[in-house]
Amino acid sequence: MTVDFSDVPPRLARLAADPTAGEVFGAGEHGFVLEPPLTGAELAELEGQLRRELPAEYRSFLLTAGRGGAGPAYGLFPLRRVDGRWRWEGDGADLTDLDTLDQPFAHTEAFNPADALPPRPDEDDVDSPEALEAAEDAYQELYEAVVYDDAHSVGLLYLCHLGCALREALVVSGPARGQMWADDSADGGGFRPLRDDDGVPLGFARWYRRWLDSCPTPVTR
Repeated sequence: MTVDFSDVPPRLARLAADPTAGEVFGAGEHGFVLEPPLTGAELAELEGQLRRELPAEYRSFLLTAGRGGAGPAYGLFPLRRVDGRWRWEGDGADLTDLDTLDQPFAHTEAFNPADALPPRPDEDDVDSPEALEAAEDAYQELYEAVVYDDAHSVGLLYLCHLGCALREALVVSGPARGQMWADDSADGGGFRPLRDDDGVPLGFARWYRRWLDSCPTPVTR
């Protein structure tokens, strides 16, 4: 399935030229500029390295609009070829495990790894301040091991960050393939599918266009 993104570059160009568009959150980072699209050969090389074809909407964007730059929040992580290997770059792009993108992200509903943790220790559980401090340190170590376990994000391609270590990702493999998900682990929220106003999970195209449609209409001079 091919998705038409031919209108995106000219819309972004008009936004880039409009001084009022600078008020859009994150615009100072990407300036409404997309990096050049991938060629068919480059996409084939990328997908060969990943051992997986990317979801149709995103691969259409890469081929017809751009390989990264202007987009939701602080923009789309750009694709770069470094020492013969393709990778995404940006704040949190390294959360994508390129070696496991072909393995399934198992979830279809929101989940929070922290729900499996025992209650936090408090002073009623111990008999001294020193014991409480030790219990809190042990709990924090357990919390980080459970909540930030790389296994939770297998099959997820991280595409942008919203600040405060909150990120959004595309499901590449698994039953939710093609959906956009939020990783709210940094504020204790776990993972959840992003949904449209009617509750339908967002794919890449609708996710991107919701952002583009939210930007101000450029002033005509």
